[in-house]
Amino acid sequence: MPAIAVGTALWWLALAAALVFGDGFGAVAWTCLSGGVLGIIGYGVFTWQRSAARRGTRTAQHGQGLE
Repeated sequence: MPAIAVGTALWWLALAAALVFGDGFGAVAWTCLSGGVLGIIGYGVFTWQRSAARRGTRTAQHGQGLE
């Protein structure tokens, strides 16, 4: 499991904890929500680049872990 997925899952868990144990939807909850959403976007870009590298697209980024 890529580190991006683990980090994103941790943001969502932190959001749940902030909502349960915090004082509503404050700054901590908004920060956790932002981290979770950006993690999902980042994972989408990661999978998009990985599939492009496997297809052999010229504009794909080639590096460790993408092949």
